[in-house]
Amino acid sequence: MKNINHTKSTWVSYAILPLLIIAVWVVLSALELVNPYLIPSPVRIWNAAYHLIASGELGEHIAISLARVWGGFVLSVLFALPLALLFHESPLLNRLFHGLFEVIRAVPPLAMIPLLILWFGLGEGSKLAVIVLASFFPVFLSAQSGFDSMDKRWLELSRSLELPFQRHLFSVLIPASLPQIITGLRLGFGYAWRALLGAELFAAASGLGYLITDSQAMARTDRVFVGIIAIGLLGAGFDTLLRFAAKKLISYDVQGAL
Repeated sequence: MKNINHTKSTWVSYAILPLLIIAVWVVLSALELVNPYLIPSPVRIWNAAYHLIASGELGEHIAISLARVWGGFVLSVLFALPLALLFHESPLLNRLFHGLFEVIRAVPPLAMIPLLILWFGLGEGSKLAVIVLASFFPVFLSAQSGFDSMDKRWLELSRSLELPFQRHLFSVLIPASLPQIITGLRLGFGYAWRALLGAELFAAASGLGYLITDSQAMARTDRVFVGIIAIGLLGAGFDTLLRFAAKKLISYDVQGAL
């Protein structure tokens, strides 16, 4: 019962500020104290959202954006985690590639869009490349930091037991680094989501980013707000899911260790 009450109070506290902002917004719009073109009323935005949902247009754009972001993010993770492990096991490789990686990391992925379009065209390849560039380094650096900063006693225990590498990896290295790996995954997905929408603003004929630019060209600010709100809700929702999965994984790992 206490947990239920705590959950309810948490959700209420989260909802207070958004509801207050909406209430003030409604009053200002009703009194015509804001420009309806620049900031349409919540009623207009609600109606635009209803028509976009009823026509299936919003769902189609959301599905396309999600397919892109998850495809690119999974590719990024498949590259970043093994490479972080390789650099942890080989300090020489780490030193050789450190400077190059730092230079690449300093370049914003959106600045690479013109080159990526030249290399991969206007199709899905350029968008996936933007997502990989944006999400690779948060995942890679967090995993590498987790591997490198693990408690040395774990390594000594693994050596004393003469564990084979596979057993060492899954029984020692990954469990010890799991919190930082999960933090990197959350950060990486956030960067991937923002980079994708930036790419869709420049070179796309579908997706939430395209919905926003197309609505802006048609002077439909209400539809622009619908796209922005959908982006925020989806991003917050997926981050919540990742945090929930992280708690379950870490709890399971701790129980397994005990």
